[in-house]
Amino acid sequence: MRAPLSWLAEDVDLPAGTTAQQVADALLRVGFETEGVHIPPATEGLLVVGVVRTIEELTGFKKPIRWCTVDVGPGNGPDGGDAPRGIICGARNFAVGDHVVVALPGTVLPGGFEIASRQTYGHVSDGMICSVRELGIGTEHEGILVLDPDAPVGADARGLIGADDGVVELAVTPDRGYALSIRGLARETGAALDVPFRDEAAARSAALPAREHPAWPVTVEDEQGCARFVAVRVQGVDPSAPSPWWLRRRVQAAGIRSISLAVDITNYVMVGWGQPLHAFDAGRLRGGITVRRARPGETLRTLDGTVRRLAGDDLVVADESGAVSLAGVMGGESTEISGSTDDVLLEAAWWDPAAISRTARRHKLPSEASRRFERAVDPAVAAAAAEYAAELLVRYGGGEITGRTDVGRVPVLPSVQLPLSEPERLTGRSYEPAVIAHRLEQLGAVVTSAGRSLTVLPPSWRPDLSRPADLVEEVARVDGYDDLPSVLPAAPPGTGLTAEQQRHRRIAADLASAGLTEVLSFPFVGSADLDRLGLPAGDARRRSATLSNPLDADRPAMATTLLPGLIDAAVRNLSRGARDLALFEIAQVVLPRADQPAPPALPVDRRPTDAELRRLSSSLPLQPQHVAAVLCGDVDPAGWWGPGRAASWGDAVELARRVGAVAGVELRVTAASVAPWHPGRCARISVGDWPVGYAGELHPAVCERYGLPPRSCALELDLDALPLPAPPRGPRISPFPPVRLDVAVVVPAAVPAGDVTAALRDGGGPLLESVRLFDVYTGDQVPEGSVSLAFALVVRAPDRTLTAAEAVQVRDAAVAAAQDRTGATLR
Repeated sequence: MRAPLSWLAEDVDLPAGTTAQQVADALLRVGFETEGVHIPPATEGLLVVGVVRTIEELTGFKKPIRWCTVDVGPGNGPDGGDAPRGIICGARNFAVGDHVVVALPGTVLPGGFEIASRQTYGHVSDGMICSVRELGIGTEHEGILVLDPDAPVGADARGLIGADDGVVELAVTPDRGYALSIRGLARETGAALDVPFRDEAAARSAALPAREHPAWPVTVEDEQGCARFVAVRVQGVDPSAPSPWWLRRRVQAAGIRSISLAVDITNYVMVGWGQPLHAFDAGRLRGGITVRRARPGETLRTLDGTVRRLAGDDLVVADESGAVSLAGVMGGESTEISGSTDDVLLEAAWWDPAAISRTARRHKLPSEASRRFERAVDPAVAAAAAEYAAELLVRYGGGEITGRTDVGRVPVLPSVQLPLSEPERLTGRSYEPAVIAHRLEQLGAVVTSAGRSLTVLPPSWRPDLSRPADLVEEVARVDGYDDLPSVLPAAPPGTGLTAEQQRHRRIAADLASAGLTEVLSFPFVGSADLDRLGLPAGDARRRSATLSNPLDADRPAMATTLLPGLIDAAVRNLSRGARDLALFEIAQVVLPRADQPAPPALPVDRRPTDAELRRLSSSLPLQPQHVAAVLCGDVDPAGWWGPGRAASWGDAVELARRVGAVAGVELRVTAASVAPWHPGRCARISVGDWPVGYAGELHPAVCERYGLPPRSCALELDLDALPLPAPPRGPRISPFPPVRLDVAVVVPAAVPAGDVTAALRDGGGPLLESVRLFDVYTGDQVPEGSVSLAFALVVRAPDRTLTAAEAVQVRDAAVAAAQDRTGATLR
């Protein structure tokens, strides 16, 4: 929204010397973001209003040239006299008697263009008749700027053309549609600066003239979509009447192109009061007007020349021939104001914001009108706005107002009871009752005292003020957020990060210390991603939650695994020259339940009960936290010390072990065959017998489909499946010496070393302090199809020194257990 300072000053008493930047700062204090403050480029020297006295057409030149005498007022003539000045000009859009802007010799126009008397085309050009572009107040340059006939000759032209008029440009949020008008911004400026505001729209509404005759027959079939429809008719308009300069300047300063008198007037009232208007050529209407929803198959050619197929939800203004306007969005071509229109019907209505918003988006047809209607306009000023536009049309285009039709009513907003203690309770700062009432009245509310509370009737343009909290917010906003106390709340004991959050942070820090880089990948997947992972049709990871309006049409589902996004990040880095990568991510995945119920409908007039919240929670998919990592290239770089070492499945398994160690959980590693891992180099990571994830080398086909280097590795664990350990207890250190024993056993090659380790640990009992695999051997003295595993055992008692016989007994028990469970034989 662009607001010229001079336009604001007509409605609010700005202090003398107030600049556009100061107004922008004041509006910023009350919650309006400033996008820019535009100051026209300065003109140095004399810029005066002149009247053209004579025009002589010069011939014999390649382009049309005119020799003009221009009266520039007393004291502005040659040598400081009153005589007219002779000026050469090539424009042809002005005539004798027109008032123009003249730059006298010595004047420097924007861009450093200095005006001087000079001999040209056989005459002395003693000044310059200026165009809008030359004055730096617009982009029009096809002709001379012609001022209104009442512009005083000889006066300084800067004020008339707005050369010193700053423009404040604001970003208006959707909840403040009233601020898309000079009226609304002037009210906010008055409140911000605490100066008087004059509401011309309200004054005209209260003094609305009576009309004996209706303007046009109007029927409103859809009262929900159109609460009020006003039509005012003006007959006998001069279709060739131009828009006065002041009107064109105001409209252009607001960022709207000047088109014609009728259109400029409707735009002027819209920007000034926030009420969009539409002008029909009444001579092209067929029969009475009906406001209704569009009919099946109905079409409309809008003003932009496009034939639009209307939907049943679209509101239209129709006559006997069908739809003639897409209500609140754009008019139709069949009743467009043309160069011969002398009978104008002005429409001012209140349209349902939701309906207008849907229509504008459905037809991809945003407009200045729809932008205001979808944010709700003030229904109380519709009649006054139409009458004001009609009066301007009569003033500058002739004709007379022949009738007004007003169908519908102004909705009355309910009053709100505001306890006087409520502002202090919500903001932490006390407000005097007089201050509360004053601030609300500045915003247009009617306030009456009712004991220890105020009865507040919101203004018709603020339907959002429906609760005491809304009123408190307005009081705090206008009185100044800067005055609210800043008090740091005391943190109650026992709060902070949960145990799960602390564990996630420890795991992330440990993986980073191990040389991995944390990334945040795209949290959505598509069927193509799961296909590239090679997931079988019945895999649970293919059952996903699909979004109704996805950001990426190719990835419409919430991720059930972190690997696609993590692999994409790795491939992107590889494509940009990286060779050795170690990436990890900790994030949520979304796992819909097989029998997941539909979410219940929750009430909006109260807080849901605990039972309703439990039903809602049970209808949501599972959202566990996962950790995943991808390893490509070398984990140990090559250098003068020797060759590098490529990442292997063992590195992925070791990272899983590190995660378990940081989480305080002992993880069990067993062989597995799960996509997308290589079936011979995949490990299942379990807590006891419960699998929590997988680690290993990715399948060669997966690497090929994604473009990863061969033998890339990955892991993914469900962190929520890792139990939280009991509070740590300090270890009891035995003061007695350990007994170290080595034992080698022969087992079938298919038996995992982890199973043998677990059997030894279980069989050794409480005296077996640790078991560590330190050698794997195949070859001579080991039967074919078997493998020799050597373990280092540490045996120790907490209360005594063990004898050699006791230590050997523990070793034998451990070997016996391994023999029973895995078929191991002592080597």
